[in-house]
Amino acid sequence: MQVWPGQAYPLGATYDGAGTNFAVFSEAADRIELCLLHDDGSETAVELRETDAFVRHAYLPGVMPGQRYGFRVHGPYEPQRGQRCNSAKLLLDPYARAISGKIQWGEAVYGYPFGKPDDRNDLDSAPHTMSSVVVNPYFDWGDDRRPRTDYHRTVIYEAHVKGLTMLHPGLPEGLRGTYAGLAHPEIIAHLTELGVTAIELMPVHQFVQDHRLADAGLANYWGYNTIGFFAPHNAYASWGDRGEQVLEFKQAVRALHQAGIEVILDVVYNHTAEGNHLGPTLSFRGLDNASYYRLTDDPQYYMDTTGTGNSLLMRSPHVLQLIMDSLRYWVTEMHVDGFRFDLAATLARQFHEVDRLSSFFDLVQQDPVVSQVKLIAEPWDVGEGGYQVGNFPPLWTEWNGKYRDTVRDLWRGEPRTLAEFAGRLTGSSDLYQDDGRRPLASINFTTCHDGFTLHDLVSYNDKHNEANGEGNRDGESHNRSWNCGAEGATEDKEVLELRSRQMRNFIATLMLSQGVPMLSHGDEFARTQRGNNNAYCQDNELSWVHWPDPAAARADDGAAGGCGGTDTSLLEFTRAMVWLRRDHPVFRRRRFFHGRPVEGTHDELSDIAWFTPRGDEMTQRDWQAAHAKAMTVFLNGHAISEPGPRGERISDDSFLLMFNASADTLEFTVPTHHGKRWQVVVDTGIPDGVPPGAGPKVSAGERVTLLGRSLTVLKRPA
Repeated sequence: MQVWPGQAYPLGATYDGAGTNFAVFSEAADRIELCLLHDDGSETAVELRETDAFVRHAYLPGVMPGQRYGFRVHGPYEPQRGQRCNSAKLLLDPYARAISGKIQWGEAVYGYPFGKPDDRNDLDSAPHTMSSVVVNPYFDWGDDRRPRTDYHRTVIYEAHVKGLTMLHPGLPEGLRGTYAGLAHPEIIAHLTELGVTAIELMPVHQFVQDHRLADAGLANYWGYNTIGFFAPHNAYASWGDRGEQVLEFKQAVRALHQAGIEVILDVVYNHTAEGNHLGPTLSFRGLDNASYYRLTDDPQYYMDTTGTGNSLLMRSPHVLQLIMDSLRYWVTEMHVDGFRFDLAATLARQFHEVDRLSSFFDLVQQDPVVSQVKLIAEPWDVGEGGYQVGNFPPLWTEWNGKYRDTVRDLWRGEPRTLAEFAGRLTGSSDLYQDDGRRPLASINFTTCHDGFTLHDLVSYNDKHNEANGEGNRDGESHNRSWNCGAEGATEDKEVLELRSRQMRNFIATLMLSQGVPMLSHGDEFARTQRGNNNAYCQDNELSWVHWPDPAAARADDGAAGGCGGTDTSLLEFTRAMVWLRRDHPVFRRRRFFHGRPVEGTHDELSDIAWFTPRGDEMTQRDWQAAHAKAMTVFLNGHAISEPGPRGERISDDSFLLMFNASADTLEFTVPTHHGKRWQVVVDTGIPDGVPPGAGPKVSAGERVTLLGRSLTVLKRPA
């Protein structure tokens, strides 16, 4: 076999049409062997003799796409000094563009013999582990164009590739649970009809099924257990894992772009699948443990701010390079439109505290590629001081956990919630205004993959995670949920009607709030996980989306029974609310409200005003009243201060939003000085939530009846 010196960059395996360049970093290694793997189980070892700045490299003519490979690292195995090199372990390339196979769990993939964590284990892991794959980078993108949807026009739909597609009756069985299924016209039609502009995919970086879960007959369904930061997860490919997964993912992105839908990836750069000091040796640990991981003062142990056993060393230039190279790769080569960063506070940890201006954020800020896409932070981790909602740099948007908590508290009837709810409804200026950010920095959500589904939020007071095998100890215990009078499945019609109304309240509130709304897949037709609020290990029908029967009439029984049914009336209501938001810029302001008339608009009314149900303007006493659970909000469509894309003035209809979060039916008086004639366009108190055709008309000073726990929207034409 010919072996040429090759190049130290780019890292990974780079095919150029005639051969492949291999490059891998390790400061700890004495020497590194590149192992080409053959289908008969044999391997050909090539020592990487050329070294530049601890990057070892070689070029092999004739090595083509589809070739499986791995590395064997010869070097110190001294856990007490933080090094765990072991040439008996075949290691994945950290820069592998595709990964083949899966792990067969056993002692061979660990660096130590079971029961003797201080000893070295020389069992060969090659027959039991995954392998890296050389891929062909060439792909015909055609006229693919990124939608580049502005944040104020964005509606995000969080989804799981397998969970969204596995049970869809319109998909061929061979495409269910795959990237190809995600790109199927049936799925795309649903998203476009719903009004979604971006799909946020739960992890599609190659991840590992945990040893513990596999032994328990469970699975790492969510995928927050990354081992390959450049490789699409191979189990989501419908037709092979020797590079086919890369092509299939690209085809899915291209199809979604053609429908005007952006693709955002939920990425996990805070830890890897290798776990703590008792975890397997799969890649980074065996290459250069101390360069990749945050170690404690006793370097045989790992600092863990993620709850997963380890944390990547964010002050290491090689870790930062890995992450930035990965992000650029997914933007430039895979054409994705943005990222949601799991446990993003961990990325800011250079030493112990969370540093808002850490090296990672500095790199993102100046990067000409990554800085131009959507960047969304999950602004917390499990370490000390890790709750950082509102503290990320100006380029970033954030999952607004305070929005979620406040909206849940309002609709379940918690006292002293109204004032904070008003702040969340109007874009959370207390979190984002001081550093120059806008309402659009807030990614608003009431449910997501982590926690109760929307249906379960209104059907359970307590979590029911027994299926996870941890004695119901896992998952969040304080969910701010309310079961509406019965725990779980029930035949009580009053309870079922209230649950349906509450779901409409949550959907409507989300779409009427300033910021960027995010829906969780299946919530639009009331999917349930039967009270399981931590279904990370449930790769089965409990967590897969159950789609409505296209031939079914509108249903109100499956929605609230807690038994896996679907609610087509909620789907129609959700569509109507999304499109109401998309049609009216007053619900998606790019600047915070001023609370006063806007200069140059010739309108004497304030851009926003707050009223009691009696129609009087709110006073300080009204805001502070513990029992206050109802109010009216006036949104002035003539007082939008931000200009259009060409500097033109934006004008819209005006709206009255009437919220009744109390248990009692209340009479709301239409304010007398903010418009003479109004029309009801939303009423969550009626079964469908939106009046058929034109809603009733009301005049200033008239009264509107709101059922307990309902909201109504009135429109005054511009």
